[in-house]
Amino acid sequence: MRVTPIPPGQARWPRAAFPAGLAPATTRLRTRLQDQVGPDGALRDPCHSRVLESALMLALLDRTRQEPAARAALTAYLATHRDSPQPLERLLARAALHTHSDAADLLDVDRLLAQAPDFTGLRKRALLHAVLLLLGATPTTKPPAAEAFSLHGLHTWAQVQVTAVKAILARAHGQPHLVDTHDLDLLRATQQPGAVWEGNLLIHLSVLHALVPLPGHEALIADGIRIALTHQRADGGIPFICDEDTWLTATAGIALHAADAPRSVLDVVARRLLHLQHPAGGWSYTERAQLADTDCTSAAIEVLHLTDPHANRQPIHTAVDALNALRGPDGGFPTYLAGAPSEACMAAAAANALSTQGHHQHTALESALGFLADQQHPDGSFPPDWSSSRHHTVFRAILAAARHRDNGTPGHFAWHITRKAIRLVTDSQNSDGGWGRQDGDVSDALSTAYALITLSTAGPAPGPAARGAAYLLTQQRTDGSIASTPDSIGPRPFGFTVPALADIFTLLALGHLTRRLAPLPLPPPPGPRPVVTGRRQGEPAGHR
Repeated sequence: MRVTPIPPGQARWPRAAFPAGLAPATTRLRTRLQDQVGPDGALRDPCHSRVLESALMLALLDRTRQEPAARAALTAYLATHRDSPQPLERLLARAALHTHSDAADLLDVDRLLAQAPDFTGLRKRALLHAVLLLLGATPTTKPPAAEAFSLHGLHTWAQVQVTAVKAILARAHGQPHLVDTHDLDLLRATQQPGAVWEGNLLIHLSVLHALVPLPGHEALIADGIRIALTHQRADGGIPFICDEDTWLTATAGIALHAADAPRSVLDVVARRLLHLQHPAGGWSYTERAQLADTDCTSAAIEVLHLTDPHANRQPIHTAVDALNALRGPDGGFPTYLAGAPSEACMAAAAANALSTQGHHQHTALESALGFLADQQHPDGSFPPDWSSSRHHTVFRAILAAARHRDNGTPGHFAWHITRKAIRLVTDSQNSDGGWGRQDGDVSDALSTAYALITLSTAGPAPGPAARGAAYLLTQQRTDGSIASTPDSIGPRPFGFTVPALADIFTLLALGHLTRRLAPLPLPPPPGPRPVVTGRRQGEPAGHR
């Protein structure tokens, strides 16, 4: 995600074509972000409440008749979402509150699940089925096929989630024999004293719901409820995850470097990431989790490279080895587990990280770009990733392409990726200068930031980028922060909100843009010192 060097022959854009407030807006945003970096180098911003987990929490309290005060707060939170414009939120809130639902609350399940990668479809459909059953809603789908509960090739989070869903649906459909002792041991093992396993409250609540009907689990359930409620937000709701502070710290490090933040800030961020590196070489989204992922590992590698590639040589080498251990035979990279399906966004993330190693990783970079070219749709977009914005993978792919030595060669993978991406961005700009998450969507700051990075990297003319920058400036608040519709998804296709991401990616975009602009003129050299006459050399001025 770091800024790419301007290639020979690429025109710089005139500063006069861009809003006069661009530089001060960038400074305000950079100051805000660097002020959020703590003394330990971490950027912390808790995940906001979400209707899905809040509804599951309320249903759990209803089943166990515990924590009446927390129940009242949850009820109040969900009541504010009964008329949400989002069909899923509206349906879940009304079901949890036992509010009559009408035809307007019907959910287009196929359309919702189309926002997740195809290989996750069966288990995501089963998860939604289980949630609706727990809330008393009647899903229109039949009980999932047995393949939805296969643990083959799944990472640990998915294994636990699938097992919890299997237990919930097996009891609901009168098939308790589908759950064995191994399944129950796996679920119970996640209930740790004082902690939410892997920082994931959706999985935590799913496990508790799966265990509630089983005799002898009363104390475990009560403890699990108390732990979950320590993360109840001020608005009464429950978030999806506790935080994703490691991801925020890594991406903020790249953005701050792009915007020329002080070296002292970048150094403390890098030291934090070094402290959080797993023994096997990777990083997870939060210090609460043990499962490393391609995205966080790739971003951390870029931060360590940007701060001091020589001093950080060994940690980077270990992390690069961890990345390459995930690479699939198709040249792509999965999110979590070797052997899992490769994903375009992860291939782009890994390619950008591996490009820090120069010719030593040329083969891996070439393979990743070939995979990206195969995955890119004719319109320039890519399959769904961890963002609801189609511009997310696009900007990361174009950065990877720009770092390949043959990126300007017609017919090469990198050339094709770039050509399609630029066409998509230039054709989809809204009349207000911004970009929306999908075709026809209203503009939002995050999608606009992603599109602006794409244009700053390879756009031919400044006009679209200038209009995009002007739109971004309209989304800046007086405190320097950025207002945006959130785009994060987890688990796919369910969205969640961590506000700092809008600040981080907007600053990253403005940093990329600033490097594409023509340099400021140098100040004129100082002229000769004036000769003072009327007094002798060494005589003080004013002497008479």
